[in-house]
Amino acid sequence: MKTYQKFETLLREQRRQRYRYLLQGAIVVVIVAISFFLVGLLDTERLAKGVPSGINLIRQMLPPDFSEAASWIEPLFDTLAMSIAATAIAVGFSLPLSLLAAANTTPHPVVFQFARLLFNGLRAVPELIMGIILVAAVGFGALPGALAVGLHSIGMVGKFFAEYIEHVNEAPIEAARAAGANNFQVIYHSVLPQVLPQMLDVTLYRWEYNFRASTVMGAVGAGGIGFELIGALRILNYKEVSAILLVILAMVTLVDGFSGYLRRRLV
Repeated sequence: MKTYQKFETLLREQRRQRYRYLLQGAIVVVIVAISFFLVGLLDTERLAKGVPSGINLIRQMLPPDFSEAASWIEPLFDTLAMSIAATAIAVGFSLPLSLLAAANTTPHPVVFQFARLLFNGLRAVPELIMGIILVAAVGFGALPGALAVGLHSIGMVGKFFAEYIEHVNEAPIEAARAAGANNFQVIYHSVLPQVLPQMLDVTLYRWEYNFRASTVMGAVGAGGIGFELIGALRILNYKEVSAILLVILAMVTLVDGFSGYLRRRLV
């Protein structure tokens, strides 16, 4: 009898759980449907009218015009340099700040909240908005682009670093403290060795993202290959636009491949 009651209880719990999942799924579907409606994805008439325009635009982009390809070499290297500099800025600031933003290494709750708020603030401002502000502050060129991408990356990289630090195994930390190690020694010998592989992984992924982000910094006058792309768009030279897009695609593929190689070798 007791076994039967346990079985019935288990079935009821499974049914409740199934109904709960169905309800949650239905809520998600409703939210997605409302979002589709608000942005116009359910406006089939408008979408249908856009198809001929899209086909016509593709025709205007073919064949790609590489006649100015020689002038794109320097902007490409500027974009690559921007992505590397931005990633270095992000890692350089995120590492110490993440120690303040992790609950198990922060010196004080107020410091913890301030560091978390700083990360949230940097993540909340898009790179393009930062780029506009920094172009106004320091002028045109790759410098405001690197600063904008780097500052935005601090918010994301720092958040990941702090999460990794909070999930370390506490046993080595307790052992180091029991041996009389100070806070710096605990972090250096017990915390960082556990999280460095994950930090390196995030750094390489962020570099891939930063290269792609650096390509659009030209839209606000922050230099790089994106500046050439925006220039071609402004004069409606779609064949040159398609050529620049193909060059960007090739560079993104190379950066992703090299990042993957480094990840396999180092992580």
